[in-house]
Amino acid sequence: MRGKRIGSGAALLAGTLAVTGLALAPTAAAVTPTTATVTANCGLFGGGAATLTATQSGTSATLKLSSTAITAPIAINANSITSTLTMANSTGAARVFSGTVNPAMAVGAPIVVGPLGGTVAPGDRLDFYRGSLKMVVFGITVTCTATGPQSPGPFVFD
Repeated sequence: MRGKRIGSGAALLAGTLAVTGLALAPTAAAVTPTTATVTANCGLFGGGAATLTATQSGTSATLKLSSTAITAPIAINANSITSTLTMANSTGAARVFSGTVNPAMAVGAPIVVGPLGGTVAPGDRLDFYRGSLKMVVFGITVTCTATGPQSPGPFVFD
């Protein structure tokens, strides 16, 4: 009988600790804002307004850039653009997001790259202004730069 009490007590204690651990677990990190706009010049691809979308999970983050003003000068296959997005960080070193994620795009289609993965630290304040997006398409490098700060402001990571 004593063995059953110890086993039951241990199980009850383990269950209580598990529930307490869930209640005290840190909440998921969040980036604010989640979207921002910027005006970019992309040379061969054109220029104009672009939207950046950010997500965060702990120290991992993704950024996606899309624009109806910046267009594909040639047909582009899905996942064939090698993209490197460098974001200026007002609290430290620039952060780099990279990948080969993009939808298929016809000639004249809006440019979309990402989500591109990278690493962030709590307190990072990332802005495309003073950063760049380099896209390598069929061996040709296209560089986009911002003509001013993003709006409504930098991405702030928790």
